[in-house]
Amino acid sequence: MPEGSYQFQVGSIRCAVLSDGYYSYPLDWFFPNADPARLLEALDRRRLPQHAVISPYTCLLIETGRHVVLVDTGAGPGSRTSGAIIARLEMMGIRPRDVTTVILTHAHPDHIGGTVGPAGRPVFAHARHVLSEYEWEFWSRPRPDLSAMQVPDEIKAPYGSGARRCIEQLRFQIETVDGEKEVVPGIRVIPAPGHTPGHLAVMIEADGERLLNIGDAAVHPLHLEFPDLQNGFDQEPLEAAYTRRELLDRAVSERMLLMAIHFPLPSVGSVAQLPASGWEWSPGV
Repeated sequence: MPEGSYQFQVGSIRCAVLSDGYYSYPLDWFFPNADPARLLEALDRRRLPQHAVISPYTCLLIETGRHVVLVDTGAGPGSRTSGAIIARLEMMGIRPRDVTTVILTHAHPDHIGGTVGPAGRPVFAHARHVLSEYEWEFWSRPRPDLSAMQVPDEIKAPYGSGARRCIEQLRFQIETVDGEKEVVPGIRVIPAPGHTPGHLAVMIEADGERLLNIGDAAVHPLHLEFPDLQNGFDQEPLEAAYTRRELLDRAVSERMLLMAIHFPLPSVGSVAQLPASGWEWSPGV
């Protein structure tokens, strides 16, 4: 596989994690309510940097035989470290016109930014784009309320304009969903609010095997080990923590593989309940 890609199977369904680049974030943006000493100790124990979080942008390609589905599209050309998703797809033998369905877990710029090209036209022109109805309504407002996000105001500013720009260009291709729904055979979207009002998780099931893509319900493995740690990009932090626990409990009880879009590559692996609280992340299939 090319660098930045990771291929695996969920039963008969072919999947690939595709990297669209990365971004370096200050620690307090990812862990705003963490005790600094405990956080640094946890990072040191994992031999991770203590000054920043290097967070990948990953997308999930799903090929069922009849359908070519892309979950999230990366940040597109908006960052000097992103915009690789088309090249990644082509390395897999997939052209943009081959994609039949795009599932958008939410409308933050690093997930929806790759849907629209530099000329302002849809990249996946032949695909339906599945988005939560709540997400559509929220980002269509002139001034969506981002006050609960625990990041600097200048970081919040582009979120509303970027989401509206993409949604406007996709208006004839977006199919909104309300509640849990099978969008193509073997692929379901599941409401997972908190990170954004209409944030979605995605479940793949085939031949008795399952994978749960939790989107941004957790953005770092430490959010699993310490589930009360908040993410500064959550728009409703308490609801996000509740959703995270629900999704992780479901993944463990139903023995699913787990994918989290900002976890270190390959971004997919397994999860196990820890004796006291929280969950342990093990990367790879």
